Amino acid sequence: MKHHNGLKTAVLLGAMSAIVIAIGYAFGGSTGVVIAAVIAVGMNAYAYFNSDKIALRTMRARPVSEAEAPQLYGMVRELAQRAGQPMPRLYVSPTMQPNAFATGRNPQNAAVAVTEGILHLLTPAELRAVIGHELSHVYNRDILISSVAGALASMITMIANLAIFLPLGSSDDDRPNPLVLLLTMILGPVAAGMIQMAVSRSREYEADADGARLTGDPLALASALEKIAAGVDRMPARADSRVAEQSHLMIESPLRGGGLAGLFSTHPPTEQRVKRLREMARGVVR
Repeated sequence: MKHHNGLKTAVLLGAMSAIVIAIGYAFGGSTGVVIAAVIAVGMNAYAYFNSDKIALRTMRARPVSEAEAPQLYGMVRELAQRAGQPMPRLYVSPTMQPNAFATGRNPQNAAVAVTEGILHLLTPAELRAVIGHELSHVYNRDILISSVAGALASMITMIANLAIFLPLGSSDDDRPNPLVLLLTMILGPVAAGMIQMAVSRSREYEADADGARLTGDPLALASALEKIAAGVDRMPARADSRVAEQSHLMIESPLRGGGLAGLFSTHPPTEQRVKRLREMARGVVR
């Protein structure tokens, strides 16, 4: 399953790259690609190097000491040592919606944050399982992967938006059909968004599996996800806009939706995640 998710991520990123090249050359040749690439890479590089500060500030998360949260520190230290990785910084957000996230561009600059709500909701075993999931995001370099996906999606959107300003061919005969131009400007960013969300969902499955291996307790993570999902449903994102702003980082998306909305969701359905973890516990998925 691990290799399958890794291959899926690579294929999705490759598809986004192909869309960038196709749209860029169709509308503005190399000029369109270069302009969008410079802007998008710059924007996402800033986000990559400052993702931890942005997320923690948005969530009003405060650093906690070991004296304040000895149980939490003990869990994180034990799992980091088991993984052979440095101890991340620990934060607690005052929101009561149960959730957690990890951020930071690498294990040396990582931070793990939990909400007050999740501390009150989960058992120690379930909280430990959540920590394992979040640490796996850091160890799998998912901040880097999401930054690459974000850069590609931004490039596609920018190229589509710049299309009306770029020189499209040397003569009227060379220029694309206006209807084709309009459709590409609309459908290009939509396709990019769908692929970007598919990458995100793939990384969530990967973090579930790797986190369960790290803790050795997939059933505890399955139980935690069910409790968190129920807690999120009781306290939707509109009750706390800060959580909504950082929904892509959370262990459970606070922005609920099924059907077609699921194509633009950053997280897989909780039922599917729980099913995979239970199969993993039975030895069906490895």
